[in-house]
Amino acid sequence: MPTLVTGATGFIGSHVARKLVERGEAVRVLIRKTSKTSNIDGLDVERVYGDVLDRESLRVAIKGCDTLYHVAGLVSSKKAHYKRMYDINVNGTINVLSAALDEGVERAVYTSSIAAIGVDSNGGVANEETPFTLEHLGIQYINTKHKAENEALRIHKKGLPLVVVNPSVVVGPGDIYLASCGFIVMYCKRRYPGYIDGGVNLVGVEDVAEGHLLAAENGRPGERYVLANKDYSIKELFSLLEKVTGISSPKIKIPYIVALAGGYLTERLLRLPFSSFVLLDTDSVKATSLKWYFDSSKSIRELGFPQTSIEKTIEKTVEWFKENGYIR
Repeated sequence: MPTLVTGATGFIGSHVARKLVERGEAVRVLIRKTSKTSNIDGLDVERVYGDVLDRESLRVAIKGCDTLYHVAGLVSSKKAHYKRMYDINVNGTINVLSAALDEGVERAVYTSSIAAIGVDSNGGVANEETPFTLEHLGIQYINTKHKAENEALRIHKKGLPLVVVNPSVVVGPGDIYLASCGFIVMYCKRRYPGYIDGGVNLVGVEDVAEGHLLAAENGRPGERYVLANKDYSIKELFSLLEKVTGISSPKIKIPYIVALAGGYLTERLLRLPFSSFVLLDTDSVKATSLKWYFDSSKSIRELGFPQTSIEKTIEKTVEWFKENGYIR
């Protein structure tokens, strides 16, 4: 029986689909007719055209499948994308997982995010049990991923054998939309005037894709698994990028209130077309000022989740961006 992957033309989804094909599985992918397919061109998959917001197309796509990887989602910090983000991340998840429940799918993996968990309120290291406390910030991506995960677990309680995975900030080759690795391109183009306090956890896309397959094999239904690797302060992250690229990192520490005002100026007054979460808009500034530090020991212990060197992964990412014309 085939395995269905949603979001297969995107960053994480394409890597999941490729690993499944390499393992010898029959793979079906749900794609929109307007999607860029460069990430899966040449891959031996069955293409079914549809949309996570089109319930009839979902029923057709999932019919006869025994396993589902629901990876599709929208990452953005742009106010213009707020409604579509809710539609895709929340309503789309309800539609896909409801169809999986109706069709009797035997195993489902839902790609959530550490955004759905939030951060440790004391600035420490968070995990799967950390209570969510970030709704008041009004960051639509964070709130939609938290809401979507709750809906996914609600459908699990109706009988869908569902495992949730929560990747941190994913880096690696293939981010054609700059949804996760946009900050690397911005760094290489010297767009950052300075850095702010805050922290981030990075994880390689190959490891995340493998984590999805391991979650389907070894994950406990109804459980969430953090797919993370190494924590960095923003200053440490820029130092790592300097080491990999040879481009000098910003040396000026920007106060939060100044960065927030700059983000407001960038998105509201200048309306500059930056990609998602690159520290240059208000949502990104608010999110990046937090310490997104995560413990993935549960995934390592229960799933066998790998921990590939982040430095080597960023080297591969930068090389891919160069080869594909994103940076010189």
